[in-house]
Amino acid sequence: MKPSIPKGTRDFGTTEVRKRNYIFGIIRQVFEKYGFDSIETPVMENLSTLTGKYGEEGDKLLFKVLNNGDYLAKADQAALDERASNKLTPSISKRGLRYDLTVPFARFVVMHQNDLAFPFKRYQIQPVWRADRPAKGRYQEFYQCDVDVIGSDSLIYEAELCQIYDEIFTALNLPVEIRINNRKILAGLAAFAGIEAQFQDMTVAIDKLDKIGESGVIDEMVKKGIPTSAAQQVIDLIQHKDLSKFEEVLQGQDLAQEGIAEIKKVYQYLASCSLSNQVVFDPCLARGLNYYTGAIFEVVGLNIDMGSLGGGGRYADLTSIFGLKNMSGVGVSLGAERIYDVMLDKDLFPDNLESALDLVIVAMDQAAHDYGFTQLDTLRKAGIRVELYPEPAKMKKQMKYANARGARYVAIIGSEELENQQFSLKDMDSGTQALVDIQTLISTVQ
Repeated sequence: MKPSIPKGTRDFGTTEVRKRNYIFGIIRQVFEKYGFDSIETPVMENLSTLTGKYGEEGDKLLFKVLNNGDYLAKADQAALDERASNKLTPSISKRGLRYDLTVPFARFVVMHQNDLAFPFKRYQIQPVWRADRPAKGRYQEFYQCDVDVIGSDSLIYEAELCQIYDEIFTALNLPVEIRINNRKILAGLAAFAGIEAQFQDMTVAIDKLDKIGESGVIDEMVKKGIPTSAAQQVIDLIQHKDLSKFEEVLQGQDLAQEGIAEIKKVYQYLASCSLSNQVVFDPCLARGLNYYTGAIFEVVGLNIDMGSLGGGGRYADLTSIFGLKNMSGVGVSLGAERIYDVMLDKDLFPDNLESALDLVIVAMDQAAHDYGFTQLDTLRKAGIRVELYPEPAKMKKQMKYANARGARYVAIIGSEELENQQFSLKDMDSGTQALVDIQTLISTVQ
């Protein structure tokens, strides 16, 4: 059998993992700097937890997990005979792989509410799964790096999330644009166009603007029963990037004006901050997920053809579906896979991530090998990533191994070095070599 992995997934070798951990490390450091604590939730959730939270299209992308054992024993026979998959699913599957980290987080908050201090600030760095069509920068299994605060309506958190995005991408040396909109503005736009009842259809279509263009968005809205004139009205207005234009056109739309005021307040907070990346109002930003109710965010790389690198928003009542009302939250996510792909493409990773080793010790005979082993503890306590080749062997074989492991230095121990308790230290980049004692070796390699 030829080995393979499912489409939309991938293996990561040792170098790739080091680079990914570099990204995770920076993200984790920034999250914790802003006072967020880490939690973890199960890979699987009950389907009842997941379904109905992501809109019709999102639900289609959920991976369902078959019940244990003879999953057909309790299958709905009528649905099975009709090949009606939607009717059949509840009888053969009660669990699914998580689609995102936000809905499981809301479930976690409700279940553990008596143990939490509110506002509760948490972050998660864990994989999620979506049955999406694999493409460049799009995978069926990928890591999300989520940061949320729940239990407060304060807009300082919207401003903080912009700061977090800015700080992370600055540390990664990746210039981005942080886009902001508000679902209340979009709701006011729907009311202005006379299509309040089709608000969700409108936002799902707008969210695809970058992919299918203006005509595609209009066509999609019309297919959902939105009049062509209303669809054109929507498209015409969202072309304006000036918040004041929306304030003028949507006069009398109280909800829209509330959303505009919220964005202005976020900008007011950010005015006192020193940001390296721009935060721009983008009326085309819709975020088609059902649970967003306020500010929404998206991050895109500058001069990068990779789509969104992150996004999120405010959700006023997500926990109510699990029985806990009046618990507003806001959060954003970073797409680690796309960030990794972009940084790889742009060669933005530090050079020292190419190797897990600073030093390989090679010994020419058993006595030298035994001595080399006695030095490992000292070297490791000095913070040096070091390995001793497992047995005395030909110099060529040992050097080939050190080169393959990407070691920066090789310490050679022969009879002369052993007698003087020294090492022939070779710099693998320059090719230079010198006799050194243990302290000089440490200071050089460090």
